[in-house]
Amino acid sequence: MAGLRRALVRQSQRDAARYIMDDMVEDVLERLEFMRLSPARVLVIGDWTGTLALSLRGNGARVEETDVRTLDEEAPLSSGPYDLIVSLASLERVNDLPGALLHLRAALAKDGILIASLIGAGSLPNLRRAMIAAEPDRAAPRMHPLVDNAAASALMQRALFRRQVVDSRTLEVAFSSLDRLVSDLRDQSLTSSLATQAPPLSRTALERARTAFLEGAGKQGRVTEAFEILTLTGWKD
Repeated sequence: MAGLRRALVRQSQRDAARYIMDDMVEDVLERLEFMRLSPARVLVIGDWTGTLALSLRGNGARVEETDVRTLDEEAPLSSGPYDLIVSLASLERVNDLPGALLHLRAALAKDGILIASLIGAGSLPNLRRAMIAAEPDRAAPRMHPLVDNAAASALMQRALFRRQVVDSRTLEVAFSSLDRLVSDLRDQSLTSSLATQAPPLSRTALERARTAFLEGAGKQGRVTEAFEILTLTGWKD
């Protein structure tokens, strides 16, 4: 919740980054158009831009919006049933992901569909390398665990979705410095959600991290960082 509150304040700045959420919203809208799906009742979780709900309402859907400040995804939902539930950049932070998926499935109407987009385990390889270089003797945990494609498929099966698909895509963004990347992550509430935060890096360790990050720079002095976005789609038969 603290990360989200900070991101919403930072979003008031004209140059705040929001490309991850924009990409997820655009992808969901394209999927719904491809499936020719016109849900009557929809729950949108995690879209702090409000763009997805606005588009769905424009197509006649009755949409409820919520996020981590008002919804505990690890507990049964008190509302529903929904024809469509969309979760964006939220599920990767819960402790009990199998339980959260079960609760979301239970809130779906018969033949309802869940579309969940989350940051996958293949994300931020340059940042991970820089954090390890910063503390070569014993690196502190500074990023929360992320799910890969195979694990996501198994989780959807475990959550009893009878028809389920998991796919991934990579969004690449170029950065001139480690500090620019960290700023973008804070803008979008994508920093670590670990309950116990690691101590701040010392000045020397931070300089090691900055240097290691730029070792991956191309000819123009920019580092291309990857964000793997997993999309979990499941139907309740």
